[in-house]
Amino acid sequence: MAKPVKSPVILYVTRDIERALGVQPSADYYIVANKTAYAESIKKSYPDFIHLIETTREDGDLLDTRELLDNKALHSLIEDMGAENISIIVFKNTSQIEEICKKNNWNLVNPSSVLAEKIENKMTQVEYLGALGNTYLPPHSLITAKDIIWSKKPLIIQWAHSHTGLGTTLVNSNDELNAVQEKFPERLARVTSYVHGPSFTLNVVVDDATIYLGNISYQITGIPPFTENLFTTIGNDWSLTHSLLNEDEIGVIESMATDIAKKLQSDGWRGLFGIDVMRDDELNKIFLIEINARQPASTTYESQLQQKNRELGVDGQTIFEAHLKALTSRFNLEVEPRGAAIIPINDGSQIIQRVTRITQSISDKQINALTTLGHQTILYPNIDENADLLRIQSILGIMETHGRFNKRGKEILEILNVQ
Repeated sequence: MAKPVKSPVILYVTRDIERALGVQPSADYYIVANKTAYAESIKKSYPDFIHLIETTREDGDLLDTRELLDNKALHSLIEDMGAENISIIVFKNTSQIEEICKKNNWNLVNPSSVLAEKIENKMTQVEYLGALGNTYLPPHSLITAKDIIWSKKPLIIQWAHSHTGLGTTLVNSNDELNAVQEKFPERLARVTSYVHGPSFTLNVVVDDATIYLGNISYQITGIPPFTENLFTTIGNDWSLTHSLLNEDEIGVIESMATDIAKKLQSDGWRGLFGIDVMRDDELNKIFLIEINARQPASTTYESQLQQKNRELGVDGQTIFEAHLKALTSRFNLEVEPRGAAIIPINDGSQIIQRVTRITQSISDKQINALTTLGHQTILYPNIDENADLLRIQSILGIMETHGRFNKRGKEILEILNVQ
């Protein structure tokens, strides 16, 4: 039984505990997650502030956030702690999550799911951004799939929702276009020309008065054996930013993020969101590719790298701390005050082995080899194709340049290629 809490606390409810580890669990910050081997290893260090739920779904998969919120064990925990003192945060809000919290009179502090959908949906996003979309998105059109005409140039077809690149299709021929049209003739698509070049991610926090920009990372995308999908994001490298981007390009990305943040801020968005951008190497121009209207997956490790810099004497707050403070003014995190600058980082990386037809498990031998090299690993019990299987984190970069690993990256590649 949990002890009643007398002062306001945050309860972060998440399918995967890694999403919530941007700050250390404490009397101000509790975590509820699925019971996995990795989650149990973290709980050993914070037994009073982490609560793990063992129930799995009938198909053997872990409970998603909605199912965790609907679980009797979590209801008992909140009742024991005292719901009136708890602010609930989730990784990504949905209408179903909102309904559960409303039904139970729980204080969910994530931004509205309706607003998130309007921002993230590839179709409604165009109207939502308005002039910003015309400025920052690649040339595009919204059109029913059957009406797309092949112009003898590669094009990108995106559906309303795209997770880890699975809603994005590269079309290189009329035959490929016909195959898409036969499968989804009436589906509305966003069609853009194919952009050649490296992509980057920037995490951003919005509160009622301030916009906080995180650290731009090179987005590692579509490299086998980590994934079989060309557009799937498989990691981030913070060491490449200044070697691949000049100061003017960095300024363009930061200006783009700030303009979008101001729009979200005016519409009531609070907390984290992220943008993915790509540099078109033919046009020498930065384009907006995606807005993640939620906490981006790279936030946790970015914040952990920032914490390491704080230990070395760098002042400021992490992007995750800024997120928590933006969502609830009742949160009394005893680090930097609200408004403090975001801690800069210029090194560190993470890469994810996803579930593929070839790679569906990771051996203890592979884990031990990665650990021996000094990498941190997080193993996921996922079975769905393209889901996270193994997250590998390094305090140093693993990429030499766009699409090419350095020595550390090649060592990881060699270990994962041994089945």
